[in-house]
Amino acid sequence: MAVKVRGKNIEVTQALKDYVEKRVQTITKQFKTVGEITAVMRVEKGKHTVEITVPASGIVLRAQETSENMYASIDQCVEKIERQIHKYKTRLMKRKYSNFKDAAPAPLPEDSEDVPEETGEFKVARTKNYAMRPMGVQEAIMQMNMLNHDFFIFFNAETEKIAIVYRRRSGDYGLINPEMA
Repeated sequence: MAVKVRGKNIEVTQALKDYVEKRVQTITKQFKTVGEITAVMRVEKGKHTVEITVPASGIVLRAQETSENMYASIDQCVEKIERQIHKYKTRLMKRKYSNFKDAAPAPLPEDSEDVPEETGEFKVARTKNYAMRPMGVQEAIMQMNMLNHDFFIFFNAETEKIAIVYRRRSGDYGLINPEMA
């Protein structure tokens, strides 16, 4: 299990690293394959924020918590991820997936280096490369909810094309199937 701990505006001590590794062990035991776990710690205006990302068995779990104490923020993040795991496993069981541990891992998006803008019209602040695996609409919605995003781009296994699911203001979900004009 590889755990990468980074700090912004804080010196990450060995005690903090050890505590994060100890706490995320409970998460890693629930999956067959786990990628590199990333924990980012920040201190801003006296608030301690921790963001933990866990790529595991076809899903990416992410939690961010802020409190007055760094250790409390770590605990809250891990508890939030454990709730996400329980919710995800429950949904899988309802959909009668046979083996949760055998799902293929989904790679994390990689930040690419900034590419200078040739035309000068628009500035691209950040570019992400994301390797997609085929999935159904329901699984894409679960991934979007796990990441706590408002939209999710995926390769639709049913249509064999790229599609986008998004959360509507009314609370339900939308699906976009792009076509060439």
